[in-house]
Amino acid sequence: MNNTSDRMSEFLGGAESSNQFLHYVQSLSPEAIAQLSRPASSDVFQVMERNIVGLLGALPPDSFNVMITTSREDLGRLLASAMMSGYFLHNAEQRMAFEKSLASTTADLSTSEG
Repeated sequence: MNNTSDRMSEFLGGAESSNQFLHYVQSLSPEAIAQLSRPASSDVFQVMERNIVGLLGALPPDSFNVMITTSREDLGRLLASAMMSGYFLHNAEQRMAFEKSLASTTADLSTSEG
């Protein structure tokens, strides 16, 4: 294994667990991958789109023929950044829904007590 692969294996918890994860991801159906890849809300989709456009640049495709060249490592970093942003946004969206639900429940309780 090269140095980059060693670091990836260490990050994923060793070669055995990374192979299990790799096999798991490869065993998923295209429908499952599509479902996991799709943001739950249009708000999250818009934030992710703006984030990626901000990372890559936002020249209009109808006026410019944009070609982005990068290394494999830099592309990996970009994908990891996008994934982490997605996890963060998903957790923030869940927290917002939880706080709204909690506020609604609290309002209902205070209304029924008064």
